[in-house]
Amino acid sequence: MVYNTDASEAWTTSSMKAQEFNDGRRAHTTKLAVTAMSAMAAETATFPVDLIKTRLQLHGESHVSSRRTSAVRVVAEILRNDGVLGLYKGLSPAIIRHMCYTPIRIVNYEFLRNFLVPADHTLSLSSKAIIGGISGVIAQVVASPADLVKVRMQADSRMASQGLQPRYCGPFDAFNKIIQTEGVRGLWKGVLPNVQRAFLVNMGELACYDHAKRFVINNNIANDNIYAHTLSSIMSGLSATTLSCPADVIKTRMMNQAADKQGNCKYRNSYNCLVKTVRVEGLKALWKGFFPTWARLGPWQFVFWVSYEKFRQIAGLSSF
Repeated sequence: MVYNTDASEAWTTSSMKAQEFNDGRRAHTTKLAVTAMSAMAAETATFPVDLIKTRLQLHGESHVSSRRTSAVRVVAEILRNDGVLGLYKGLSPAIIRHMCYTPIRIVNYEFLRNFLVPADHTLSLSSKAIIGGISGVIAQVVASPADLVKVRMQADSRMASQGLQPRYCGPFDAFNKIIQTEGVRGLWKGVLPNVQRAFLVNMGELACYDHAKRFVINNNIANDNIYAHTLSSIMSGLSATTLSCPADVIKTRMMNQAADKQGNCKYRNSYNCLVKTVRVEGLKALWKGFFPTWARLGPWQFVFWVSYEKFRQIAGLSSF
């Protein structure tokens, strides 16, 4: 009789653990899904600004045109040569990238944050920054090939406007040509500055959003609603842009360069790119595209965080 009772208790405990495991797995899968959906919405809404930012960062790298440019001139040039659809050239690889990048970094950050502290305690801002940076690095390594294709397709439309032949017909053609000419390792070209940027962006974005949101709520500035999410996203967008813009410029130029017929590249590594950029264009060149970057990160984070928090609520998950 005792044996049967013990066996029953063991079975009950095992059943409860299995249920907890299944519930945790479902919650994890749900978080990945709602993060991907929110990222797709945010990327689609703000992609034209990202295209403008990339064009501005590449300006000055080519000697085809030495005329000063601006966001307005870039938009006018795109509309004149490619029409409205030209503002979305490179959207497909951008969506593919965020299907991998954003779910990994967001879910990893939340997991590490909750793993390191009990539910009734909070991490310091510096600890959140480190966790955010690590989560961003992991996600960026996985998503780097799609990011490379996105940057090159955005640069292709600029080449076409200068009367040059575009390198790629589409994202799959870009993947194939890069592998054929540069090898599989070529898909990770620029991964070092890419990872550096991802660390800085997520250090500023995730940590600042998380910390700012709790500051706003704890100080009764707003409840856990769209107002708190909006204020937090603005602050996190500004900090992420300030920290990441130099690395973003270097990353964009490293990823855009393709080997010539002799297999030579313009930049040997990210440090060489940094030195050449500052030497030729000055220190201010490292913040080229700052305002378009901020103009994109602000709306991107607004769309992402508001939709993400709403999707979590609909799915029965707690607030981020």
